[in-house]
Amino acid sequence: MRSNAARNLFHSQLVVLALASAIAIPAGAQQAQPASGSDSPPSTSQQQPSPAAKPLDKGSKEGFWGRVNPMARKKWVKRQTDPINDRLTELDEVNAKNAKDIQDVDSRAQAGIRQAQSTADTANQTATAAGTQAQNANTIAQGAAGHVDQLHTTVNGIDQYKPINELDVPFKGSQAVLSADAKKQLDDLADSVKGHKGYIVEVEAHSPAHGTLGIQNSERLAEAVKRYLVEHDIPVYRVHAVALGNAQVAANTAGDEEAKPLKSSSVHVRLMENSLAARDAASPQGAASTTGAERP
Repeated sequence: MRSNAARNLFHSQLVVLALASAIAIPAGAQQAQPASGSDSPPSTSQQQPSPAAKPLDKGSKEGFWGRVNPMARKKWVKRQTDPINDRLTELDEVNAKNAKDIQDVDSRAQAGIRQAQSTADTANQTATAAGTQAQNANTIAQGAAGHVDQLHTTVNGIDQYKPINELDVPFKGSQAVLSADAKKQLDDLADSVKGHKGYIVEVEAHSPAHGTLGIQNSERLAEAVKRYLVEHDIPVYRVHAVALGNAQVAANTAGDEEAKPLKSSSVHVRLMENSLAARDAASPQGAASTTGAERP
């Protein structure tokens, strides 16, 4: 019996030694793994914790056979990555804030650019309108200056007349009676000025009598011609008559020829026209409209 007990004790010691060897071999192999291995945390002597990072947990949970428990590994990884995730989240928030600030600055810049462009466009339109108004004012001023020059020319030439027709109306003696031939000449003269403006009719009556008698006779002749012209639609204000008696007119005595005494009574009629006033002459009208014509 003693031998059986000794054998059982020996077998028990062998089993214990085998189990101890099985446990010691994996433990020694895990301790011999480098610090960079994926199944064990790095050594504290090789990795310095970041100021912002949470220090790594030195402990590890292992199984019976010296292997890291899978559940313990996830928790360990989570503890190691939480500081990194926090830092990444903080960076994302900072980046989002910077992006929003940049967008706000860009929006304000674009609004300022649009406002400045609108102001510039408005100023350009105002300047263009002012230039147009200045050009119109210049055109109006030039037109007014031209009109003033035209009026000045008209005023200067308003009393400038030139003869366009002349005729002599003969009389027998001192009788103020118009002959048929004299009436025909006066009718032609009256027809030629119907509807026209800017003319006058000069009537110069002459008589061969001397002194007061000659003046009186020439007055009757001048009145007879003037009366006939007015009766044929020539306004009174256009007929200017003068009784000269036996006086000689300077125009008739000009030249080398000596003045000759008058031998018969006559009336010299001269039609004078103002070219400036005649430009606005209306088309020929009837007797009624001609009588009421305006003075030049």
